[in-house]
Amino acid sequence: MVIHTDLNSFAGVNRPVLTTGTFDGVHHGHQVIIKRLNEIAKREKGESVLFTFHPHPRLVLNPEDKSLRLLNTVEEKQELLERTGLDHLLVLPFSRDFSRLHAREFVRDVLVEKLHVHAMVVGHDHRFGRDREGGIGMLREQGEEFGFRVEEIPAQEVEHVQVSSTKVREALLNGAVERAHEWLGYPYRLDGVVVKGDQRGRTIGWPTANVGAIDPYKLIPANGVYAVVATVAGTEFEGMLNIGVRPTVEAHGTRTVEVNLFGLDREIYGEPISVRLWQRLRDEKRFAGLGELKAQLAKDKEAAMQSLSKR
Repeated sequence: MVIHTDLNSFAGVNRPVLTTGTFDGVHHGHQVIIKRLNEIAKREKGESVLFTFHPHPRLVLNPEDKSLRLLNTVEEKQELLERTGLDHLLVLPFSRDFSRLHAREFVRDVLVEKLHVHAMVVGHDHRFGRDREGGIGMLREQGEEFGFRVEEIPAQEVEHVQVSSTKVREALLNGAVERAHEWLGYPYRLDGVVVKGDQRGRTIGWPTANVGAIDPYKLIPANGVYAVVATVAGTEFEGMLNIGVRPTVEAHGTRTVEVNLFGLDREIYGEPISVRLWQRLRDEKRFAGLGELKAQLAKDKEAAMQSLSKR
């Protein structure tokens, strides 16, 4: 997959078969679109292209809104798209000027004159142009005018639920990581760096690695304890993850992401870590004392190992 970050570097692409959108999560519905994109590109003896933007349009148009949380970092999205067999990824900076392009201007000036689009594949709810004025009907009309074909992909459903990035986010915010896994097609992931905490876990025989430096726009799932698989320096560990405020040891704790890695026997401070969430085991709760907490952690480990044995 060739990554382009400006329109000039896109020159020379043969018969571009293109889709466009944010593709946050690269979920099951997105994957169906890209599969069809690749099929049409092969049939037309062209090259498949995914055209997206960074930063996310909401961050530019509503900078005062701090609520946006995304399913993928830029690096994660590129890694996921690489696996799809996509030929080209075009990532352009999103700006207020770009947002003011009317739908017709976007098609004529960007898709046709700059990218020389041969065909397009879009989802059923695709919107584009200023104030999202353009839809599939307008795109088809302009395709006829400018000489490119348009194929619409219907809503994709998993167990009769229409898949969308919004629904995946809602599932994660409710701690439903297994449902999110099903809709995404892969376990949800948190990447960061191991940072030093207060090391209280060591004092009770359950040392944890604090996951810091998580992308500020990355969605953190609901508080609770999760069965996870983590990768550190190329080595994979099973473990259990706590997201929350540690109410047993702190009265007014700040929210942390801490993982206990089974079988880890060395210090990993400062090392990158990638954690994949497989199942939510329980809510975070306040225990009467450290003895009760230790007993529960032993049960959590047993439940995590049983859960992960089925993956």
